[in-house]
Amino acid sequence: MDVALRRDGEAPAGMDPAEWAVRCDLAALYRLVAHHRMTDLIYTHISARVPGPEHHFLINRYGVLFHRMTASDLVKIDLDGNVLERTEKRVNAAGFTIHSAIHMAREDLTCVIHTHTAAGIAVSAQNHGLLPISQHALKFYGHLAYHEYEGVALELDERDRLVRDLGQHKAMILRNHGLLVAGRTIPEAWNMIYYLERACQAQVAALAGGAELVFPPEEVRQKAAGVFNTENALKHAQFAWDSSLPLIEAEGDWRC
Repeated sequence: MDVALRRDGEAPAGMDPAEWAVRCDLAALYRLVAHHRMTDLIYTHISARVPGPEHHFLINRYGVLFHRMTASDLVKIDLDGNVLERTEKRVNAAGFTIHSAIHMAREDLTCVIHTHTAAGIAVSAQNHGLLPISQHALKFYGHLAYHEYEGVALELDERDRLVRDLGQHKAMILRNHGLLVAGRTIPEAWNMIYYLERACQAQVAALAGGAELVFPPEEVRQKAAGVFNTENALKHAQFAWDSSLPLIEAEGDWRC
């Protein structure tokens, strides 16, 4: 898709403005993930559902580095993996498997982020999983799922097990693999991956050297988790999103 640079928020001719808005926010999310060094070259994926009843979703064009992602780089596909545009753009097969699973099963969630960071992989390989040893980790206390590693996610039958393991949660650790979060909005998904990643970083640092860990009492864990998981979470996520966008403005416009 060839479109002129747009700074006025207007969608390209022939495109639904609602889809263009999602494209712009999703491209910004890719760049924020890159800005915070959560990328793995051209691998890992972020997707967002296109408004409408068709359950189409947008995912990255395979081969574009995240810090250079633009709205027109994103590829619209259906739940069967069919590219819905006249284009030679490719998508990653493993990315389709993981993301289509969530988009098929959870209509309440519009954005899915999957990462392979050093800290996320490290915690995914620890038998105890994410420990309740930091305020960041307590955001996910009682709200975190786990999925056992089955190899590179190329087999479509794994989608059923991904959905089963995620349950009603919005965050999941993929054992021996990485992290996965999904949000009701793109800002919520960004907020969740940021804090899950920070929680993993804190855990890796705390475990280094074999120091004895301090665990908050159960009632404190529950109280902290309750504060994070309220309807106000969406408002806070939006506020953090708006505050984050200036971080990537110097890297060029993603709304093109």
